[in-house]
Amino acid sequence: MVLEKLKKEPKPELEPESDFLELNTTHFDEKLGVTVKIDGLQSYSDTERIQEMLRHGNVIFLRIRELRERDINELKRAVDKLRKTCSAMNGDMVGIDEDYLIITPSFARIFRGK
Repeated sequence: MVLEKLKKEPKPELEPESDFLELNTTHFDEKLGVTVKIDGLQSYSDTERIQEMLRHGNVIFLRIRELRERDINELKRAVDKLRKTCSAMNGDMVGIDEDYLIITPSFARIFRGK
């Protein structure tokens, strides 16, 4: 019954597009985007370099296996320092397996399947 009424009613006329939005193409620079840096954490002193990459807005895929196998306490200190920097910047950090960390700046979030 309702379907019959809908079929019989005339379709509304679409208004010609008189209003439009002109976009300035200079805002669509091809160089804009997200840079993903792949790096390794060999020692605690590497945290300065990694923090600087994070401050420049890079997503960092960080190998930690070598330091984990050599000195777990130094790894814990380094990860804690990186976590604090990430937290202060409203970023995100997650461990992948036992060998990698992904660290993101504030504009990116890591989906954890929730």
